[in-house]
Amino acid sequence: MAKINGIENMTVAQLNEELAKGGKFVVFDYCISVVVMSFKRSSDVYFVKAGEGSFKHGISFTLMTLFLGWWGFPWGLIYSIGALGTNLGGGRNVTQEVLAALNS
Repeated sequence: MAKINGIENMTVAQLNEELAKGGKFVVFDYCISVVVMSFKRSSDVYFVKAGEGSFKHGISFTLMTLFLGWWGFPWGLIYSIGALGTNLGGGRNVTQEVLAALNS
């Protein structure tokens, strides 16, 4: 499983309380292109507490995609648009997948 950022020093009870309030696990996409090769990847998992925005977690992946993603033709542009849409929308919610992995 990928590393989970944001749950350091949290007890299981605190984590469950945050999840009940609306906390979620998210990942951000990014794209890096080198002329004819484009790579689309996902970040580690980030825990976003209830009432907290995810912008601060995703900005580095968004900027990386803006500067390095669109260069590859044609997939760089396609992957970049998708990654930017995901990131600007708050990231991809993977809460159910993380909870399933933690409970197995």
